[in-house]
Amino acid sequence: MVSIHQAAHKILNYIPYLLVLIDMRYQGVKCGRDGSVDNHMEMGKKLLAAGQLADALSHFHAAVDGDPKNYLAYYRRATVYLALGKSKSALPDLTKVIELKPDFTSARLQRGNLLLKHGKLDEAESDFKTVLKSNPSDKEESEAQSQLKKSDEIQRLTAEAHGSFKNKDYVTAASQLDTIIETCVWDASSREMRAECFIQMGEMWKAATDLKAASKLKSDNTQAFYKLSTIYYNLGDHELSLNEVRECLKLDPDHKQCYSHYKQVKKLNKQIQSAEELLKEQRYEEAVSKYEAVMTTEPNVHHFTLFAQQRICHALVQSQQSTRAVTVCTQVLQSEPDNVDVLKDRAEAYIQDQQYEEAVKDFESAAKLNENDREIKEGLEKARRLLKQSQKKDYYKILGVKRTAQKKEIIKAYRKLAQQWHPDNFQDPDEKKNAEKKFIDIARAKEVLTNPEMREKFDHGEDPMDPESQQGQNFHQHFHGGFPGSQGFNPFGSGNFHFKFNYN
Repeated sequence: MVSIHQAAHKILNYIPYLLVLIDMRYQGVKCGRDGSVDNHMEMGKKLLAAGQLADALSHFHAAVDGDPKNYLAYYRRATVYLALGKSKSALPDLTKVIELKPDFTSARLQRGNLLLKHGKLDEAESDFKTVLKSNPSDKEESEAQSQLKKSDEIQRLTAEAHGSFKNKDYVTAASQLDTIIETCVWDASSREMRAECFIQMGEMWKAATDLKAASKLKSDNTQAFYKLSTIYYNLGDHELSLNEVRECLKLDPDHKQCYSHYKQVKKLNKQIQSAEELLKEQRYEEAVSKYEAVMTTEPNVHHFTLFAQQRICHALVQSQQSTRAVTVCTQVLQSEPDNVDVLKDRAEAYIQDQQYEEAVKDFESAAKLNENDREIKEGLEKARRLLKQSQKKDYYKILGVKRTAQKKEIIKAYRKLAQQWHPDNFQDPDEKKNAEKKFIDIARAKEVLTNPEMREKFDHGEDPMDPESQQGQNFHQHFHGGFPGSQGFNPFGSGNFHFKFNYN
């Protein structure tokens, strides 16, 4: 480790260098355009030419500090600011150039162009007219005349746009403002007016784009942030809404509209985040309750209602509550028929409810909307297999149990039916024959559904007892103790039931 003595010694060694630097700085300020300012100017030019803008800017800062009356230092720095897209910073430097050297036509023309882009038409026209009176070069004269003509046209269009807006002809006003903004790209007021036109036309995302730009173009633009936040909120984007209203409160913590809106968005955002966490933790009933609370917190914004219903639909499917899931999913699809996620969820609910034809239809609709979704492809294949299987034998239906039934329920149902349909209970030959057939189906159903591996195959549309489904395999081997018609077969698997029977 370095001792305190060694550290102090190192610091003392640096003091002479620091004194030299301070002296150089002092000399530079005192002497104006001395060698160090020229060096900064030269280095700045080279770095600018090489595209190293940040480094070039540092040198031009130093040149301006070294000689505050060096108009070229301001002009070069303005050039870098423009290259960096910082027109607001470039304007004061160009103004300083013109103040120090009023006949610098190039700087005045450049300032006029910037003022025009910012929508400051009168100031821009003044610069263009001054250029035309100052014996400009042919190129400068041509540019000044062209820009002056463009400014006159923008003046006319601006007056027309205000008239259209006043008359509530928002479509015409928006079209006129489109043309204005093509030239006045940094004019916040034109963008704000066009945003209001878009709001009245119902084009909310376009309005949001203009307000986002306006919030950056105008300092302390709390109203733009407030409007932007309310638009995102009404579009159902609680996170973007929260971000924008926070920006408003950073500028003005006491802004009444923003603070009131902030409390509402924050509460809703917290509920949604909590509901999503519950879904991740597979606490589905609690997630459903939380999303129902979301709809209570904000009952008037349709986007939030739909979003909450969509997530409730998903939670109900995950918790195997198929009947409720189908109802909620259907409500969402009435408003958003092309919602792929909800189509997938409702299809799964239909499978749980053994409505395979409906499941196939939903998966097919989803596949048309998203051909490359692997889950949709697999779900459609499964639904088709289950539909085909249901048209043959459905072991769940045979035992009268749900697809979600536990082993205990399956055995209980099997025992009840086996007692009911045991062939020894029937004397009439035809009835006995029918009972034998049902008894075999009941035994097969129990065998498949109490064997995890066989049940999994069946749930995926494959019948472990069907020779065709097993590709020619001998399905009799799956029975423990042989086929149900063999001597000594105990259909109850345990207990005091012992009987024998043969089939012809």
